[in-house]
Amino acid sequence: MKTLKFLGMPFLMTLLLVFTSIKDGDKETEKIHDAVNVLKDFSTMKESIPHDLISEYKGIVIIPNMINAGIGIGAKRGRGIALVKNDDGTWSDPVFITLTGGSIGPQIGVQSVDLVLVFRHKGVLTKVKDGDFTIGGDISAAAGPVGRSTSANTDYELKAEVYSYSRSRGLFAGISINGSNLAIDKAANHAYYGDNKSSQDIFASNSSNTKAVVLLKNTLAGL
Repeated sequence: MKTLKFLGMPFLMTLLLVFTSIKDGDKETEKIHDAVNVLKDFSTMKESIPHDLISEYKGIVIIPNMINAGIGIGAKRGRGIALVKNDDGTWSDPVFITLTGGSIGPQIGVQSVDLVLVFRHKGVLTKVKDGDFTIGGDISAAAGPVGRSTSANTDYELKAEVYSYSRSRGLFAGISINGSNLAIDKAANHAYYGDNKSSQDIFASNSSNTKAVVLLKNTLAGL
C-alpha cells in the first residue's frame, strides 16, 4: 500500500493504459486468426472463391462472424480486416475495418455470417482514408462466381468492382450488403500497430512480421 501511495496515480494510470493496450492488441490478433479460419473454410468448400479472381483482383475484405438480424427492418454489424495487393503481387499489412448497414423487407431472425468481399481495384479501399464509403451507393457489390476457377463459367467476365461471398448460419435466408457502410476502425488499428499510422500508411506497408499477419498472408497466397 505504501508503495502504491508513493508511486501515485500517474503510475497506476500507466499500468492501466498498458493493460488496456495489451488486451486490445490481443483482440485484434484474434480477429486476424478468425479471418484466417474464414479463408481456410472457404478454400475447402466445393463452391469456393475462384483462384483466377483472387489472382486478378487487387483488394480483399474479410469479416468473420458478422451479425445480421432483423424483424421486418434488418441490421448488420461486423468487424474485420482489409488488405490490398502490392505491385509485386504480395499483400499489404491488414487494416482493421467495420461494416454496418440496414435493410427493409420480409426478414426475421438472427444469423452469423462470414463475409468476404473481393475488390477489382485497390484504390477503392485505399481512398477510404479515415472516412468511409457506402456499398451500393458509392460502389455496388455483386454475388461472386464460384468454383475452383472461372473456367467453369466460360461466359463469366470479371468486371464487377466488388464481388461478395458469404457463408451463413442461423435463421436468415440470404444476405444483401448493398447499402452497408464500410469504415476504417482507427481504434483497432492503433491498438494493434501501437502508433498513429493512417490506413494509407498501413495499406502501403508489408513490414509487419507478427505470427498472425504472416499466417494471414500465407493463407491468402495459397488460395
